[in-house]
Amino acid sequence: MSLAVLYSRAISGMESPLVTVEVHIANGLPSFTIVGLPETEVKESKDRVRAALQNAQFEFPARRITVNLAPADLPKESGRFDLPIALGILAATGQIPSDKLAQYEWAGELALTGELRPIRGALAMTYGASRSGRSFVLPQQNAAEAALVKEAEVYPATSLLQICAHLAGREPLQLYSARPETDAVVATADYPGLEEVKGQAHAKRALEIAAAGGHSVLMLGPPGTGKSMLAARFPGILPSMTEDEALESAAMQSLSSGGFNIANWKRRPYRAPHHTASGVALVGGGSNPRPGEISLAMNGVLFLDELPEFDRKVLEVLREPLESGHITISRAARQADFPARFQLIAAMNPCPCGYLGHYSGKCHCTPDQVARYRGKISGPLLDRIDIQIEVPAVPQEDLMRQQAGESSSAVQQRVEAAHQRQLQRQGNTNARLTVKGIDQYCAPDAQGENLLKQAISRLNFSARAYHRVLKVARTIADLADSAGIISTHIAEAVQYRRLDRN
Repeated sequence: MSLAVLYSRAISGMESPLVTVEVHIANGLPSFTIVGLPETEVKESKDRVRAALQNAQFEFPARRITVNLAPADLPKESGRFDLPIALGILAATGQIPSDKLAQYEWAGELALTGELRPIRGALAMTYGASRSGRSFVLPQQNAAEAALVKEAEVYPATSLLQICAHLAGREPLQLYSARPETDAVVATADYPGLEEVKGQAHAKRALEIAAAGGHSVLMLGPPGTGKSMLAARFPGILPSMTEDEALESAAMQSLSSGGFNIANWKRRPYRAPHHTASGVALVGGGSNPRPGEISLAMNGVLFLDELPEFDRKVLEVLREPLESGHITISRAARQADFPARFQLIAAMNPCPCGYLGHYSGKCHCTPDQVARYRGKISGPLLDRIDIQIEVPAVPQEDLMRQQAGESSSAVQQRVEAAHQRQLQRQGNTNARLTVKGIDQYCAPDAQGENLLKQAISRLNFSARAYHRVLKVARTIADLADSAGIISTHIAEAVQYRRLDRN
C-alpha cells in the first residue's frame, strides 16, 4: 500500500482555502474513487487523468485508487484538481519522486494529451499560496495573472511531462519573473475621449465631480443626447488606480468565468449589463457563490442604461451595496462575502416616449404616464444616487461645431488633484465619508448653512439626501482647492438633486 500527499487550493468567495490531496493506492478490484464533496467537474477528472497518464506513456495502475480532497466539508469544483490527482497517482506508484511534492501547490486542468489548460481564480489561489510559504505550479496561460502577486513564486508549465521532468531533476521549471509595468500609468488615450462629446457642459461638469469624489450619477434625457457616450468616457477621467486597487479588481475578475485579461492591468473595469439581467446576475450567486456584475465592477464603473426597463426587484438589490460597499451572499450550506465598491452611472429617458422637454415638442405623454414611468425607480434607490442631472438635446449649432471640447486628460488632472486632497485629509473618497466624517469635514459657512436650510424645507430632503448634498459640496470645494464649503458649493450641489424637485 502506498500514499501520496499534495496541496492545492479551492475557491470559496474571495478566499482560496487550502486543499490537501491524498492519493491512496491499495490492492483489490480496480476502481477510482474521489471523495471530499466533489462537484461534477471534479468527479469527471477520473477519465481525464486516466487518459492523460496513458497518453503520456505512464502506467495507470489497475488497483484500488482512492483520492481524498480534504477538508471533507468544503465543496470542490472545476478541473483544477486534475494535476495534483495525476501527480499523486504517479508518486504513489513510484513513477516519479515524491520528495519535492510538499514544496509546491498544484493546480491545472488536464487535456487528454497531458497538456495543461488554464483555470479560473489563479490570482486568488496564488495569493493564498504566497502566504503559506509554498511555490505555485500552474498552467502557462495563468502565469502572467498569478505573477501579479509580488510575494508569490510562480512556476508555469505546459504539460504533465514537463512537470514530471522537473520533479525528476532533469529539466527544472523556470521561475516566472515577467510582470506588467505596474508603475506605468494607463494612458487616458486607451479610453474613449471626453472631447468627442459635443456640448453637454453641465453633464461633463457633473461627471467630473462624480469622478473626483466617487459619487453615483443618474442622467435623465431624451434619446440621442449623449448619455451612453458620456458614461463610456467616464472611466477615462477617474483617478489612476493604485497597486492595491488594481490587484483587488484583478482578483475579482479572476473569479469570473471569463477570468482576468492581463492587458487590463490598472484599467478601471467598465461593466454594462443589459436591462434583461436578473438580480443574481448583478449580485452574484450559485451553489458555490460567484461574483456578479456589481462586484466585477470593483474600483470601476457599473453602467445601467435604460434604468426603468430593468425589473424593479432587480434594481432594489443595488440599495445595500451602494450604501455599504460589500455584498454577502447567503446559501443554506455556505456564505460568501464580496466587496462591491463601484461607481454607479445610470441613464434613463424622461418619459415613456423619451421626448419630454425636447425642443421638437413631439412628446404627448400624460403626467400620469410620466409618473408611472419614473415610479419604476423607487424613492429609496433615487435617494442613494448622489448626482441626478438632466442631459438635454444638443442645439443644432453645437452639434455642427467642429472644434473639440476639453480632453479627458485635462479633466483627469483636476480629478486626480481633488482625489489626492481627500486622501490626505480623511484617507478615503468623499462618497465614503461616515456621519462623523461629514460632521468633521463638510461643515458649510453661515451663508451656505442658510441656503441648505432653505433647500431642505423646499425640496423635502431626507436625512440621507442632506448628507449626500454635503458630500457633493465637499467634492466641489476640493475641485476648487477650497479648504471650507461656501454657499456657491452648496448651491451647485443642491442643483444636482434634480429628481427631488418633482
